[in-house]
Amino acid sequence: MRRPFDRFILLAEMRTGSNFLEENLNALAGLTCHGEAFNPHFIGKKDRAEYLGVTFEAREADPLALMRRMEEETEGLSGFRFFHDHDPRVLAACLPDPRCAKIVLTRNPLESYVSLKIAQATGQWKLGDARRRRAARAVFDGAEFEAHLAALQAFQLRVLRALQTTGQTAFYIDYDDIQDVAVLNGLAAWLGVPGRLDAVVETIKKQNPEPLADLVENPADMEAALARVDRFNLARTPNFEPRRGPSVPALIAAAGAPALFLPIPGGPEAAVVDWLDRLARPGAGGGVLGRFTQKTLRQWLREAAGSRTFTVLRHPLDRAHAAFCDRILSGATPEVRQSLRKAYKIDLPPADKLHRQDAAGHQAAFLGFLRFLRGNLAGQTAVRVDAHWATQSAVLQGYGAVVSPDLVLREERLAEGLAFLAAELGADSPPLAPPPPDDRPHALAAIWTPEIEAAAREAYARDYQAFGFGDWRPRG
Repeated sequence: MRRPFDRFILLAEMRTGSNFLEENLNALAGLTCHGEAFNPHFIGKKDRAEYLGVTFEAREADPLALMRRMEEETEGLSGFRFFHDHDPRVLAACLPDPRCAKIVLTRNPLESYVSLKIAQATGQWKLGDARRRRAARAVFDGAEFEAHLAALQAFQLRVLRALQTTGQTAFYIDYDDIQDVAVLNGLAAWLGVPGRLDAVVETIKKQNPEPLADLVENPADMEAALARVDRFNLARTPNFEPRRGPSVPALIAAAGAPALFLPIPGGPEAAVVDWLDRLARPGAGGGVLGRFTQKTLRQWLREAAGSRTFTVLRHPLDRAHAAFCDRILSGATPEVRQSLRKAYKIDLPPADKLHRQDAAGHQAAFLGFLRFLRGNLAGQTAVRVDAHWATQSAVLQGYGAVVSPDLVLREERLAEGLAFLAAELGADSPPLAPPPPDDRPHALAAIWTPEIEAAAREAYARDYQAFGFGDWRPRG
C-alpha cells in the first residue's frame, strides 16, 4: 500500500520546541528529520556548510537538489524543519505539493519571545543537562514583541491560505503536545510510518521552567505592553467586499511623458486624462495611450524609463454622491435602480424628472442609498458591487496584481499634486482644466447633514481608515 506522503516539512519558528520535536521524530522507525536544512546561514545545524555531499554554495544555487538528495539518502520518510526566514524557494515548492506533509508546530508567542531573548543573552540554544543551564532574565521590549507577533501571524496566515486554496490539511501540534506520546504516535500514524514510541524522548530539557513573570527584568512593562495587543483583532475593520481584478484596459498613459494613471471609477478621471493629454517633455508630442493588455502594459513599463504611476483619491462622500447621481438617478444602471426602489423603498424619480425632486427628497434618497451601500459593500445584498461605488481600497488592491501607484494624489489638491508629478518627470505641468458645470439635481453642499456623514463613514469605513479621510467639506 502506497504511503500517503513522499516527504514532510515541519513548519515552526525559533524557540517553539522544534529541536525537541525533531528528536522524537527521529526516534520513530521510518522517519528522518534533517534539521534546518534551508537555514540561510548554515545547513541543518549551526556552523555546518555541507550536508549529504551538497555544499552551501550548491544549495544556494539549487535548494531543491538538496531536498532530492535527502530523499535519496533516507530510508522511509524524510523531511526538515523550516522557519519563516528560511529559503522561500523551498516553501514555494512545498506548500502546493499534496505529497509533502505539513506539520505545523506552534507555541504561545510570548513564551517563544521570552525564550528567544534569554537564549540570545546566554548563548545557550539547547539544553541536554540541566546542571549546565545558563540562567538569565529577558528585558521585555513591547515594540519588538509586537513585530515578533506580526511576523509569526503573517507566516501562519500564509501557510493557512496555501492549504485552503489547494485543498490540503496539516497536522497541527503545540509545544506542550510534544510531551504527549499519544499525540506523537498520532502524528506517526498520520504520516503513514510504521514506528511508534513507548515514551517521549527527553534528552533535550526545558530551559526556562519558571513562570513568565519571573523570566523578565521588567514584568510591569510587559503587562502594560500586552494590554495594548489586540489579541482578538477587535480593531479590525471587517471586509467582505468582493475582490476586484486589475482593470488593465482602464489604465491611461501620457504619450509625451512616462506617466501612467490608475483611474478609480467615480473620481475626477476626465480632468486627469485631459491633463495627461497635454503633458509632454520638451520635444515630445501630446496625447494619451489606453486600452492596455497585460502584455502591452508590461512592454510600456519596460520601455518607459523613469516612469511614474499615480492615482487620485476622492473623498468617499463626494464619490458616493457622484455614483448616486451619475449611476442611479441617471438610469445608467436600471437593474440596480429597480432594486433600490422595490427592495429598499428608496424614492427615485423618473430619469427625465430628476430636477423636479426637491432638496429634501434628494437628501432622503441619497441617505437611503448610503445605507444600502453599507450592506452592499459588506456582501449582504444580492446587488453587484459596481466599480463606481466600490471602495477605493478594493480598486487599488485589484490594480496591485499588475501595477501599484508610487504616487497617491488627493482631488482637493489635484493641481499641486499634478504639478509635482510633472516636475518629477522633467516636464512643464499644463494647467488643470476647470471642472465642468455641475448639472446634478442638487449639490452635496445643499443636502449634507451629520447623519449623511455618519452613514458614509459606516459604508466606507475601510477607506476612511486606510486613507485618513476627515469629515466632508465643500471645496471653495
